[in-house]
Parts: sequence; structure tokens; C-alpha cells
Amino acid sequence: MPHSWSGARIDLHLDLDATGGRRSALEAALRGAIRQGRLPAGTLLPSTRGLAQELGLSRGTVTAAYDQLVEEGYLTTRPGSGTRVTEVPRSTQAPATAAPSSAAPLHNLRAGLPDASAFPTRAWLASTRRVLDRARPEAFGFGEPQGRLELREALADYLGRTRGVITTPDRILITSGHYQSLGLLSDVLAAGGIGTAAMEDPGHNLYRGVVRRAGIDILPLPVDARGARVEELTGRVGAAVLTPAHQYPTGVPLHPSRRQSLCAWARSTGGLIVEDDYDGEYRYDRQPVGALQGVAPDHVVYCGTSSKTLAPALRLAWMVLPPRLVRPMTLAKQQADLFTETLGQLVLADLITTHAYDRHVRAARLRYRRRRELLLDRVAARPGLAAHGVPAGLHTLVTLPPDGPTEEQVLARCARDGIALRGLGELHHDPAGRPQGLLVGFAAPAERAYPAALDALFAALAALGADGRDGRSAPGPESEPDRFRDGKADLTPGPVAE
Repeated sequence: MPHSWSGARIDLHLDLDATGGRRSALEAALRGAIRQGRLPAGTLLPSTRGLAQELGLSRGTVTAAYDQLVEEGYLTTRPGSGTRVTEVPRSTQAPATAAPSSAAPLHNLRAGLPDASAFPTRAWLASTRRVLDRARPEAFGFGEPQGRLELREALADYLGRTRGVITTPDRILITSGHYQSLGLLSDVLAAGGIGTAAMEDPGHNLYRGVVRRAGIDILPLPVDARGARVEELTGRVGAAVLTPAHQYPTGVPLHPSRRQSLCAWARSTGGLIVEDDYDGEYRYDRQPVGALQGVAPDHVVYCGTSSKTLAPALRLAWMVLPPRLVRPMTLAKQQADLFTETLGQLVLADLITTHAYDRHVRAARLRYRRRRELLLDRVAARPGLAAHGVPAGLHTLVTLPPDGPTEEQVLARCARDGIALRGLGELHHDPAGRPQGLLVGFAAPAERAYPAALDALFAALAALGADGRDGRSAPGPESEPDRFRDGKADLTPGPVAE
């Protein structure tokens, strides 16, 4: 039923379809007006009392609708300033090849991002105050290329008790993110004569680019249900870059027999293992798998970061190095940018030593476990989709039915609907003929916004038919995929021996 309001100096026509309930109708009408641009960013909405009177609704109904749209990111509210429309992507019929928008996505389901709204602000402020209260003048000067001793000591203790890493502070190097860690290491290895490195297939394409820029060739290591096939390492490979605890993007851990074979390869050939423990803290059904570094500390470079536990904006990461690499890596860091920002290092050190960091990770682990379970329930209810990987990390790989919409079609539809997520295709060394799927991140949305993000994703999937055109019926049980088998990868869901 059509309604209009004229409060707050604006006129707007709303078509409220109350068949699904008045609150849902109001939410849908407002959502549509915002997405279509009829309510532009910054628009001040009427008060809940005023809109309720104009539309003939209860104030509680309007308040609940506003609250829901605030959680979904359509609206923002501040005490004394009213409720305003935020900047969100508009619905459009533009083709998938249109230039990308710089606007933030309405629903952020990108893999590898933590919930920024859950950043431990109070704990960080408390640590900052303590750091500044006791900081000596030298803390505000030039820092050490290897990193602050306080943070290296805190990390040596933390990594030892939580990840089984064997180290001392003098073997730890602090960097400005894993991107820099891998870049510095690649340059040092290339200068030392390493010409070929093995990397997982599929794996992170951004990091493949980092290694290649150092002039190192890449040998793809296929991934199956037991992780990377390390038996395919050849004599010409000087380093192997892996994600053993939770393979990115498939979500499987490296099988114990392959962990042993990998360490044996490193010892017998002098090869180096680069262990990217990007989300090793997040295991939901048991204790996290211990770091590979603890088995062969003289042959493994262990890489960790605060990006997945706290926030990427901190630009704080660490490397645990074999003794022979400490000096050349520290020199490479010094030549790159002198040192990593100091105050953040000191605050993180305090956060770790006071165990506020542990408390934050434990709380996040509970939230993300619930979110992953909700995602798996939704996947299980839609025939043809299949979820992969052990209960861990910040994302789940969901493969598509072979006779359903393509990955490209799904991503295009999601982009049109303001849903940000990543496809599997670009992560293969050679995407041609490889399995297709979606990396669904379940950590990035705020707690109350996550269900709406899932609703949007599965609405987009439901709108795509077997050939990817809108309006077709969803694929039935006969579309069950062949469990990601292509002759190289066998990622059958289910228990994986560890």
C-alpha cells in the first residue's frame, strides 16, 4: 500500500507491502529507496515518532526497522543528531565489466577479515595509557630494524605456549604486515641463489606476485584433502611456501605424514619451509594444530600477523627465523623502511603480556564458531552447494554445482547486490578447467549484521538459475558436485586426519 511522508523537509513515496508484516515492509521500502538513490547519503530521516504518525504505524515498529537498517549499514544514528542515510552501493543494471566502485560494500563477506567492530578498543586504550605513562624518550625516536625487544619477548612467550613455536627474542623480526615479510624474505632468498619456490595450488595470488617480483620461479603444488602434495617437491626447489595449519583457500590442514615428509625434504636438501600461520589461532572443534616450526625450527620461517586477530590497519606482523637468516633479514628490513612503527609494537606487547590479547582471541573464537555454523546450515539447506575444510579460520570454501550458475555469474550478481566476496578461480595458478567456488568470509560483518549478509548472499544464489539467468529455479539434488575432483584436487568434505 502506497504511503508518503513529508517530515524532515523531504517528500518520499513508499510502497509498503504488508503481506510479510509491517516492520518487514517498512524495512524493505526504506532499503529500496536508499539503494535506488531516492534517499541519498546524508539524508536526515524523520524521528521514529513522526514517521510512525505519518505512516500509521506503531513507534515500536519504526524503531525496530531503523535499528535493523542501522545494523545492516543503511542508516547511522548518533544521539542528538537523528538518523541519517549512509553511503551504500546503489542497485544498477550495469554490466559486470563496469568500473569498480570505491564505495564500501553493503554486505562484506570477504575472506580473511576480522570483525573490526569487535576490536578490543578499551583494552588497547588501557595498554596505550600504560605504555605512554612509562615510555622513555627513546621510545619516540628511531626504532630498531629488528623490532622492539618488548614485543619480541612477548611474542616468544606467546607463540611458544599457544602455537608450539620454538624461539628466542633474538630470532624474531617485526615487519609491517605479512606482505612485507614475504617480500623481504623473497628478496633475501633470491640474492642467496634460490631460483624456484613451491607454492600451493590453489593459493593466494597476491603472494605469488610478491615471490615472482623477486625473480623467483614458482612450482605449483596441487592441494587435495590432505593439503599440499609435498611429494611433488623437486630438487630444484629451494623454498616451499605453505599454509599448513589451515590451507588457504581450501581450509584443509597438512596431513601429519606430509608434515613429516616436508620436514625430511628440508633437512635432506637444505630447502627452506615458509610457514604462513595466517589464522592459526582460530580452530573451533579442538586445539589448533601446532606450528610446523616447532618440529624443524632450523628449517622453517614462521610468519604471523595481527591482521586476523586485531585489525589489518595495525600493520604489525612477525617472523621467527632460522639463525642463519636473522642478520640478512634484519638488514633487508632496515634498507626497506628502517623500522616498523614503535608505539604500536609497545602497545601490542602490553596487550599480550597482560593476557588481554588471549581474552580477545578466545572471545572472537566463540563468535566466529557460531557464524561458521550458521553458514554451514545455510549451505546444507541448498542442494548442489558443498562446504569444504575443517572448522577453522575466518572463511569457508563453498563450491558450486557443475550445472548451476558459474562463479563469474554469481560474483556479478553479488556485486550488483552490494555483496563483497571472493571467487576461487583467481586463486588457481591456471584457472582453466579448475573447480569453481566462493570464499565466504564469516568474520568481517558486525555481529548483528551477519545474518542479513547471509540472507543477501543466499537470495542472490536463489535468484540465479541452472544457466545463471535470473528467475530460474535452483539446481536440485541431481546437481551435487563431484566433490571438487578434477584429477588434481580431492577436497571431499568430512573428517580429515591430523
